[in-house]
Amino acid sequence: MNGHAIQRSVRQSPRKMRLVMDLIRGKNVNDAYGILQFSKKLAARQIAKTLKSAVANAEQHAQKGNESFDVDELVVVDAQVQMGSPLKRFSAAAQGRATPIRKRTSHVHITVAEKPVAKQKKGAK
Repeated sequence: MNGHAIQRSVRQSPRKMRLVMDLIRGKNVNDAYGILQFSKKLAARQIAKTLKSAVANAEQHAQKGNESFDVDELVVVDAQVQMGSPLKRFSAAAQGRATPIRKRTSHVHITVAEKPVAKQKKGAK
């Protein structure tokens, strides 16, 4: 069972979001929640919302397929931040000119899945 969630047009630059996203990639979901909860970065709040949605989607997927579900077995498999469309604004400059300002946005993609079960070698006990 797996679940994914996408949050589009988050009003924060992708570069700042990736700093937090690198902390949780490949971690257990419960560990990722703890990291995001105690992070000082503003991006952690938006990423936590997306992670919560991905876990809820995985739970719904399991219920739909009549499978067992355990949150403790979930791992953040894929975590990406992509650039969204920037908001273009202009600021006043000297001598009647205007300078462009690009307020960047981000798209957050998070996928969670169960831990892969390691197969034991033959002859190992």
